[in-house]
Amino acid sequence: MELPPTPDQSLYELAFSLEEAAPPLQISPSTLKSMVASVMDTLIEHQIPATVLVKLPRKDAWHSEIEQYTHLLDVPHAVYYLEKELESEEVVGVPAIAPNPDLTLLTPRPDHSPRLAVPVAAESALRREYFLIVLAERFCGCVLAHRPRSMQAIADPLGGLGDFSDYEADAAQSQRKQPLLALCSFDPALVKVVLAGCQAAFAAVPAIALETGQSAPVAIATEPLLSHWDEVFPVPAAVDPNLLNLFFAKQVRHQEDLWRRIVAYRRQTDAIEALQRQNEELLNTIRLKDEFLNNVSQELRTPLTNMKTALTLLNSPNLKPSQRQRYMQVLNKECDHQGSLISGLLDLIRLDQPATLATVQPMCLSDVVPGVVSTYQPLAQEKGVMLAYTVPDNLPPVSCLATWMKQIVINLLHNGIKFTPRGGQVWVQAKLQGEYVQLEFRDSGIGIPPSEIHKIFDRFYRGRQATEEGTGGAGLGLTIVQQLLLRCGGSISVKSRPGEGTTFNVLLPIYHGGTDVDLSPEPLV
Repeated sequence: MELPPTPDQSLYELAFSLEEAAPPLQISPSTLKSMVASVMDTLIEHQIPATVLVKLPRKDAWHSEIEQYTHLLDVPHAVYYLEKELESEEVVGVPAIAPNPDLTLLTPRPDHSPRLAVPVAAESALRREYFLIVLAERFCGCVLAHRPRSMQAIADPLGGLGDFSDYEADAAQSQRKQPLLALCSFDPALVKVVLAGCQAAFAAVPAIALETGQSAPVAIATEPLLSHWDEVFPVPAAVDPNLLNLFFAKQVRHQEDLWRRIVAYRRQTDAIEALQRQNEELLNTIRLKDEFLNNVSQELRTPLTNMKTALTLLNSPNLKPSQRQRYMQVLNKECDHQGSLISGLLDLIRLDQPATLATVQPMCLSDVVPGVVSTYQPLAQEKGVMLAYTVPDNLPPVSCLATWMKQIVINLLHNGIKFTPRGGQVWVQAKLQGEYVQLEFRDSGIGIPPSEIHKIFDRFYRGRQATEEGTGGAGLGLTIVQQLLLRCGGSISVKSRPGEGTTFNVLLPIYHGGTDVDLSPEPLV
């Protein structure tokens, strides 16, 4: 035996008093709006006359489909709005009940319809619920959403979300809100139970209004509804399955539309993040270019200043032959340094130019290393440094352009000889190591302090000890070597101890045929 509903009973809880009630749902505000829109769009598209009882948040976006339905002139309909509170101004001569927010009955058909304030008990569960009830000749349904009491301490998750037609904003915010408890049913028996709950709430209005001194207006507002309740809100005996199919098809289209919007939003977000990364990379590139230009100007200015000073001193009438010889040496040294710097800069510019793809042909180290070593033998002998190499003929070919390989060997050999004192040794040795061929450059030179090892591949970096001893070059050789190896898929590492020497290990990928690498428009020489 079912008990009659009480005025302060939750419609959501009342609906679940039926044994055949639909299963409960936990939904976001956007899903609730989608369900409401699907029901109303079904009525609009198929011109279905209906009576609608609705209580939703006051944001305009929530009422757009309902307002569109009220403007169908050729379709008989009645729409009753219920709201928590009324505007402060009087509407059609009936003052709003203030200051407490009360349930308000609205019949906005069109401008001549009154807007009346109907108070509800403060403890009424209707204050925490939103619903849409639709009654037609062959169709009825209700959508209920309930905010549990545990959510009362927080702001209204529906009222603060703004325009729900913008799904992107809603989707981002609704996930951070507690979900609503919801029910959607097209069972006439359940709809009758929910309507009975609404009738009980309206029946209690005169007693509540009497306490507030507003009994006359609210009696006028509620008496016709209570006297002819079954006529105003008729519930059909059964629901036409075809109309249910129309609703579910509409709901699927709504969900697909929402899904497309969120996918588009995610793509926009990804595009924005990619653009931000590109902007950061561009700013970083600009910063590096500025630093590079600043370093170039300083590096070019230093030898020019030294040469200008030497030339000025050479014009002195009291210059001794030994002094003249020293100044000429300064000029030769600074000219060499300037030439080395310009050559290195040109190589770096070529590396920075837009690259094209070229298919690398197999290259054997035995075709490049011996020739470069023989070229540097006179320089090593003049300095008193023993220079030797070991490159087996049976090593597999590697993936690297011959011009690149030649420049790599030249720079590393030049470094080894330059920083090895008389009586020292420089070795070049090649061997197979897994999928790579290792080319080792080892010397017994002055070595590199541990604090400087991580800097040696930086542009224009010259070790402090090399600068003090006057063996510093342009500071670009190792930078060029590293960049060339990166382009052909190789790598370089270094081990060194001050006073014991340095070892550079170059790894070159074995050639497997048809490998594409970045090739600068101009050959690096």
